[in-house]
Amino acid sequence: MLFWLIPVAVVGGFFAILSVRAALFIPKKGQRVEGGNAAPVEFDAERAVTSLQRMVQLPTVSNYDKSKVDPAPFEAFRALLKELYPLVHKYATLERIGDGGVLYCLKGKTDDAPTVFMAHYDVVPAHEEQWQNPPFCGKRKDGELWGRGTLDTKGTLCAALEAAETLLQDGFVPARDIFFSFAADEEVAGDDAPSIVDALRARNIRPALVLDEGGAVVDGVFPGVTERCALIGTGEKGMMNVELLFESAGGHASAPPPHSPVGVLAQAVNRVEGRPFPAHLTKPAAEMFDTLGRHSTFVYRLIFANLWCFKGLLSSICKKSGGELNALMRTTCAFTAMRGSGAYNVLPPVASVGANLRLCPPDNIDSAKAYLKSVINNDAIKLRVFGASNPSPCADTKSEGYARVKTAIEQTWQDAIVSPYMMVACSDSRHFCKISDTVLRFSAMVLSGDDRKRIHGNDERIEEAKLKEAVAFYMRVISAS
Repeated sequence: MLFWLIPVAVVGGFFAILSVRAALFIPKKGQRVEGGNAAPVEFDAERAVTSLQRMVQLPTVSNYDKSKVDPAPFEAFRALLKELYPLVHKYATLERIGDGGVLYCLKGKTDDAPTVFMAHYDVVPAHEEQWQNPPFCGKRKDGELWGRGTLDTKGTLCAALEAAETLLQDGFVPARDIFFSFAADEEVAGDDAPSIVDALRARNIRPALVLDEGGAVVDGVFPGVTERCALIGTGEKGMMNVELLFESAGGHASAPPPHSPVGVLAQAVNRVEGRPFPAHLTKPAAEMFDTLGRHSTFVYRLIFANLWCFKGLLSSICKKSGGELNALMRTTCAFTAMRGSGAYNVLPPVASVGANLRLCPPDNIDSAKAYLKSVINNDAIKLRVFGASNPSPCADTKSEGYARVKTAIEQTWQDAIVSPYMMVACSDSRHFCKISDTVLRFSAMVLSGDDRKRIHGNDERIEEAKLKEAVAFYMRVISAS
């Protein structure tokens, strides 16, 4: 008679277990350092701003076509560094590696387990007519410094060298060697960073920490978390460009076939967008959920504390919402280019659609291409892959290098929750994974949603207060190197 109560009790017990796990899913002890225990750092803040101002006034615009690159601003930039940072150039060795790569080495008390600080000084083009102020004016207005490169990444380059120059004024000698690696062709996936890595590897140098651009201090990026989050990229997605090609006999548009070349490709695009890549819970994403999920609301803690049960639900939420959270969970495919006939009344003999994929491990170049072919399911459509790289290895968040960066962040932005994450964009740091197990990606500044849109966009600028925080961060992490 009462047998029906058994399944009810089982279901009730199951949800009770889920709820208890969610209730216990709270911030770990020692996960976060509360503010107030960080020693202040002193430096010439005005000098830092004027130094960056002079940097952004040099239009170091890179281009995939080297014949279109003006070398003069790049030479002027390297000369400017010597002028701005005389102590760095006095105490550190300087090498030119590749076409524009710059490598400084500040000798420490030992050459074991050195640290590498990375940045790039090339920038993407800017359409001046779309800017409120000229992109290379270096104008200071209302506490902000305007100019292409202020955020990406002359700002962090400036902050790192300002920190080193200030510390050297006080007789600083690092415990271990410190390298500053600056590329002039990062925006075009050039050879400077790979050449620097090759040079270091030839000398058997294995850095204990490599720090490049990547995550930042941000708001509103994680569901249910209202506090600021400082995200350290511990891994980087791979990237590949794919061109879908369909050839036909062409002809006049007045007598078209049942499916035109453009129509065939449109069907392929629709199939791919309708069947996103499967979700994967990568190590950086799992650590992010385990860290930030503990600071979320109870409903979200119910999910993140029980991913063994709700991984499918989380995947569906991410798939429907798109954006950054979805990009953390799966390989993404964005169709970005189309090519067909040059006239409306002519069928194209060749039509193509281009897509940019960001590969989420364990996906790789070969598996992603195979997945696209299986989804498209049309042998008449050819796939051409180019500009491809596999996902990077993931850094160990238990490493000394990660702890060093985490501590410097907590001392500088004392209200922020520090968390690992998977960087969805590409950077030069991926090349350093060949010689270091701890390659981290953190842009040392607070970036609002509008700030992030201005990277590669119009009206790029930085608040002077944010640059000063970046200098303070680098002083702390360099001092601990």
